[in-house]
Amino acid sequence: MRGWSELAERVGGTTRTSEKTSLLAGYLAQLPSAELRPAAVFLTGRPFSESDQRALGLGWAAIAAAVTHLAGTTAGALSEAYDRSSDLGMAVADLLAHRPDEPDPSHSPGIAEVAEAFSVIEAASGAAAKGAVFAELLARCDALTAKYVVKVLTGELRIGLREGLLEAAIAGAFERPQAAVQWAGMLIGDVGETAILAKEGRLEEARLRLFHPIKFMLASPAEDAAEIVSRLGPTVWVEDKYDGIRAQLHRRGFEARLFSRDLHDISDQFPEIVEAARGLPWDGVLDGEILAYADGHVLPFLTLQGRLGRKDPTAETRANVPVVYVAFDLLAVGPRSEGLTRSEGHDGPSGPAIEPLLRVPLVERRRRLEALGLPALAEGGRFALSHLVTADSAEALDRVFDEARARRNEGLMVKDPQSGYSPGRRGLGWLKMKKALATLDCVVVGVEVGHGKRHGVLSDYTFAVRDEITGRHVTIGKAYTGLTDAEIAEMTAWFEAHTIRQLGRYRAVEPTVVVEVAFDVIQRSTRHQSGFALRFPRIVRLRPDKTAAEIDTLQTVERLHRELQFGAEYLVTAAARRPVRP
Repeated sequence: MRGWSELAERVGGTTRTSEKTSLLAGYLAQLPSAELRPAAVFLTGRPFSESDQRALGLGWAAIAAAVTHLAGTTAGALSEAYDRSSDLGMAVADLLAHRPDEPDPSHSPGIAEVAEAFSVIEAASGAAAKGAVFAELLARCDALTAKYVVKVLTGELRIGLREGLLEAAIAGAFERPQAAVQWAGMLIGDVGETAILAKEGRLEEARLRLFHPIKFMLASPAEDAAEIVSRLGPTVWVEDKYDGIRAQLHRRGFEARLFSRDLHDISDQFPEIVEAARGLPWDGVLDGEILAYADGHVLPFLTLQGRLGRKDPTAETRANVPVVYVAFDLLAVGPRSEGLTRSEGHDGPSGPAIEPLLRVPLVERRRRLEALGLPALAEGGRFALSHLVTADSAEALDRVFDEARARRNEGLMVKDPQSGYSPGRRGLGWLKMKKALATLDCVVVGVEVGHGKRHGVLSDYTFAVRDEITGRHVTIGKAYTGLTDAEIAEMTAWFEAHTIRQLGRYRAVEPTVVVEVAFDVIQRSTRHQSGFALRFPRIVRLRPDKTAAEIDTLQTVERLHRELQFGAEYLVTAAARRPVRP
């Protein structure tokens, strides 16, 4: 693992794409198969492959206990080191580097040994057992190796390694076409297995496997209708952008499962959808959205949140928050399921072939999706087909946008009908058109050190509005995006000089800096002092022309909430009265 860590350090130390690819290819080419698989997976910044549903379940307390014991430091030393860098791997290395008996780097655990330790941690029952395995692994690691073991374990590798670079490196290491590596990776969702197939010259054997989720295709944001039409025109396909959660449905025979955008199995959170899917007359994979829906209306996302994370929801919860699955893409399809025996209904070498449609143009995927016979959303039932229209001008697109908002949806998905499906990629074949419902002028009252490329600057802003009755500033949200790197660097210096008090990573600052904040929805929340929270807040700009006395008020927020959330309370009540038919 020491050699892998040195590689990661070198890759993270260069910004040149060609150099990163060359370093990776040279390293991967000389690995035996037993080490190649986990080495490739670790380079994605994960302990297990993306399609692997396992999670380590190792928390901060267990990591801190092991590090503190090995380093012989006080209980708060790791937190203090983390506050300085916002990087847990780096913080661990800083503490362990001062051990009087640091292990010999040449005796660090092998890559396969680390992979096995991760599996043992995942399988261990209870925090103490997991922590003991981790402590034993860490005790064998020098500071650099420990740094990267923790980075992989926590999913925060941060060495500037995009998926495309790793695919290019695998192709280069084994002299295979990069397109073939990319296609195999899309189908199987396991870069370690993809690397093995490339090494052995068997990339053509890659097959899509049901119940192994495919990475979701992503859309690029856009707000200007004229720009969108010029990019994708002359005629674009337009779907409602639903205010729910993205989900992939896999079905074969008597088995059906739902997977979230982060590829986790969420079937037990929405059992009514899974149960209804078992009765569908086809096999395949759908891409779609789970919505809270009742009485012909999409309910606010806040309503759907009552279902998220709840396994095996009660009958009362299911009645209060009824859900539907709206399909907008067909990613794979197989033979119809009537007449299959239970054993034939499962994926396997002898099971019916599933045809991947990722390379098929959207116009053909939509035709085959419509052939499945899903009803329109307004027709009721547990499954529905997304609302689709065309637009051939900016004026038409703006009109469709307003109509989608009137149906209580977030905005629009605008798509090139000839586009393929690119798992895990954000291209220009799909654009998401959203417009801020409003903006608020707020004052920054707190800042925190950022993460990733912004780990050394104060980039996370907590902001507030003014309560006219009490005159106090009351918090309403936090934003991480919107300002340039130069603006953040300049404001970091200002906030450091105007800190009132510091609590770990958080700094309370003088309430002087005014920012204009855009958002999509205002919703009730107990998280903030105002009693409200902004959904998808982003900083539009700094407002040096305004003082804190000129910011918006809590009373303005309350008025906007009434206007923007009109009818939400009625809809939730209606949902409890009349659930969707199964």
